[in-house]
Amino acid sequence: MSLADTLTEHIRRVTGQPRVALHEPSFKGNEWAYVKDCIDTGWVSSVGAYVDRFEHDLAEVTGAKHAVVVSNGTSGLQVALQLAGVGPGDEVIIPALSFVATANAVRHCNAEPHFADSEYASLGLGVPALADHLARIVDRRGGASVNMHTGQRIGAIVPMHTFGHPVDMPALMALARRYAIPVVEDAAESLGSLIGERHTGTHGLCAMLSFNGNKIVTTGGGGAIITDDTALAKRAKHLTTTAKQPHAWAFVHDEVGFNFRMPNLNAALGCAQLEQLPGFLAAKRELTRRYADALKDVVGVTLFTERAGTRANYWLQTLILDADVADQRDAILSHTNAAGQMTRPVWELLTTLPMYRACPSMDTPVARDLARRIVNLPSSPQLVAGTPT
Repeated sequence: MSLADTLTEHIRRVTGQPRVALHEPSFKGNEWAYVKDCIDTGWVSSVGAYVDRFEHDLAEVTGAKHAVVVSNGTSGLQVALQLAGVGPGDEVIIPALSFVATANAVRHCNAEPHFADSEYASLGLGVPALADHLARIVDRRGGASVNMHTGQRIGAIVPMHTFGHPVDMPALMALARRYAIPVVEDAAESLGSLIGERHTGTHGLCAMLSFNGNKIVTTGGGGAIITDDTALAKRAKHLTTTAKQPHAWAFVHDEVGFNFRMPNLNAALGCAQLEQLPGFLAAKRELTRRYADALKDVVGVTLFTERAGTRANYWLQTLILDADVADQRDAILSHTNAAGQMTRPVWELLTTLPMYRACPSMDTPVARDLARRIVNLPSSPQLVAGTPT
């Protein structure tokens, strides 16, 4: 039996279904009641009690002092970068192995992505390799870190917690402090992930969360900016709500803002979803256990699991193919999908996309290697019976 056949059979045994998606939302709580309340009361747009409640609940869950909900994760990251001082011509260090939205948010600030390598331990930004890279390229000028090859200021570092596995944030924060570069976390995939007892997204100056339909908690479409900085949170709210000055009836806007508001309808969905987060997280961990048990004797693959000192949300279950069977990745993807078990590769490296090929980049051997060896497995929490609890 081929590796593709073997994996297909084992995945089907875990999912227990003839056809299964990569990640589907689970609506088994108060979603309908809260959304109906919005419709019944007429509060369906960008102002309403559920917006305030969702922001409060997100701050409570993550341990951040403030949360500002927005229309999607990309808009949230764009504004978070602006809050960190990123402007036209700046370079922003991001992992080459990330979803395209990370780079797009940088470009929306009229800044330039500067690509960094990954590490095997977390699948995210590799801090030791980045430290070596910065030591080679940075020239300190007037308190700023400047890329001596391009003459541009390095305005921020954006770690992305891949599939919910936390980057080594203590090491990254120490490195960023050494160069006086602000850190903005792309925590789109890591709601519920911890480093020690501290939630991802609470280490840097601010962070972005995503609540797209495929995320562990969804609002249909939506995102949030979280931060401990009160002034930053106030400005985030102002910028994302068209920069309108508070007034009983006048429309006074004091700068160019954005219509990045989250509607009350979406926030209502988020409130109901967030109530179920503990059950979703428990189901994800149980699904990881089931995959680990099913695949333990399959030669050539390793189920990626959380590293010591962290607690991953296991947003997407991830297989790492051994290097000597990496050339079978596409056959595995083709076979499993044809059999109704939706699997996916990781994203194309950002350095290979036509609009980003000319951007500054360090060498990315680990990212290139991971890109050819990763296969994501069906990961919906409801694959575990009784979810959520």
